[in-house]
Amino acid sequence: MRRVPPHLLLPALLTVLGVLLPICYLLLRAVSADAGELREIVFRSRNLELAWNTLVLTVATLAGTTALALPLAFLAARSTFRPRRLLVLLGTLPLALPGYVGAYALVAATGYGGALDTLLGLKITPPSGFLGALGILTLFTFPYLFLNLHTALRTLDPALEEAARLLGRTPWQTFREVTLPHLRPAWLSGALLIALHVLGDFGVVSLMRYPTFSAAIYQQYTAAYDRVYSAWLGLFLLAFAALVLWLEARLMRNVMLARVSPTTARRSAPVRLGAWTLPAWGLAGSIGVAALLIPIMTIVYWTRTELNPWALSSLWASVKSAAGAAALAALTTTALAFPLAYIGSRYGNTPRSGRLARLTERVAYLGYATPPLAFALALIFFTLGVVPGLYQTFTLLILAYTLHFVAEAIGPLRSGLVTATPRLEEAARVLGYSPLQTLWSVTLPLLRPGLLTGAAFVFLSVLKELPLTLLLAPIGFEPLSRNLWTYTEEAQYASAAPYALALIACGVVTTLLIGRRNA
Repeated sequence: MRRVPPHLLLPALLTVLGVLLPICYLLLRAVSADAGELREIVFRSRNLELAWNTLVLTVATLAGTTALALPLAFLAARSTFRPRRLLVLLGTLPLALPGYVGAYALVAATGYGGALDTLLGLKITPPSGFLGALGILTLFTFPYLFLNLHTALRTLDPALEEAARLLGRTPWQTFREVTLPHLRPAWLSGALLIALHVLGDFGVVSLMRYPTFSAAIYQQYTAAYDRVYSAWLGLFLLAFAALVLWLEARLMRNVMLARVSPTTARRSAPVRLGAWTLPAWGLAGSIGVAALLIPIMTIVYWTRTELNPWALSSLWASVKSAAGAAALAALTTTALAFPLAYIGSRYGNTPRSGRLARLTERVAYLGYATPPLAFALALIFFTLGVVPGLYQTFTLLILAYTLHFVAEAIGPLRSGLVTATPRLEEAARVLGYSPLQTLWSVTLPLLRPGLLTGAAFVFLSVLKELPLTLLLAPIGFEPLSRNLWTYTEEAQYASAAPYALALIACGVVTTLLIGRRNA
């Protein structure tokens, strides 16, 4: 029976400890109060309000993103709409804009004195509350669903739909009874990402003044200094994330959609839009205007109102800080993701090591599923209680980025390992190479595309990350996201605009590089 080599096992175990120990310490911190205080904290009516707000916003966002992503994906994959590439761009580019940047841009565009009022004389009420948070989260998270549904619709075998039509089903019945069930795995995959994103979102709900668990955690920790209550809020948020993961696994149980025939599925004939052409253009135009045109034009407008040498020098320093931290985090995260992906790919099916491989990979995904504010809070309590010298250091911030985003780098690496046959590694060992020499000379060159893609994903995520940065960044560390948040929170839209524009530019460039790498 093959055993996992020590040089791969040690980093995997360190990842498990790095994710689980802070969460366990958060639990110990939450139960450290006396019984009377615990009863008062746990049974506060405020908790029910936060739970209801968080649940309703998550469910409503899933409904809203589905309403946008499904028709857009259908138009791009199965209709005669042209140009099709335009729909794909509209379905993916909003990912380059962090939700809090979109919220800032839409707030700065509306209201008295906003960009729309100044340029066009349109006095639109600024978005706020539940509807504001719902609209912004829908606009900037629906690409997670679009990408999955678009791929599923393109690869769906049209023979299934043709058989349903031959049995007398109408087009709508065929779509409801055949197409939608086959989109279930793709929808669940995208819905899981969106639900976890909404649970962990802090910037949008704070700017919209809509109280959820994430917003309450930040307020309790930074303003009220109630560490025990903030720890309980973090546990409540963790419970919601665990519920989402359980529901996704439950709904995916017994889903068997593989085709019997091993042949390649035919491409379905495109659906002619006819009278639906104008509504299709209306949907595409609405998404483009709301998610891209208004935010970008608003940011450009506010940038022109305040552009001075001091602002440019501060912006350049902020770009260097953000890029440096993101590059370092991408390097450490990819290095830690490699042994996890390798163990899962090469040892996941062995009787002795398979359980360990699955455990380490699931714990890595647990770190990603843990809402950022809850994870940051756990790290804070852990470092203050065990290694106080690590608190508010750049090392702790990079560690948080690494443990939280390591799951993003595992996927591309596992895909590369699937196509890189282990026979080459075995041949190298027969020729006398040591395990480390084989890793360096054979395995890593084969995985170079996966390594670069995983690092790019992490780089983009760290650039946009806000909650971890706000709670864990050392004094004097001022990346783009932190400066943008500081100015936006104080309604200094002109000062925030250059940072927002730089963040969008970095996001677009990285997104295009990822697309080119995977083209």
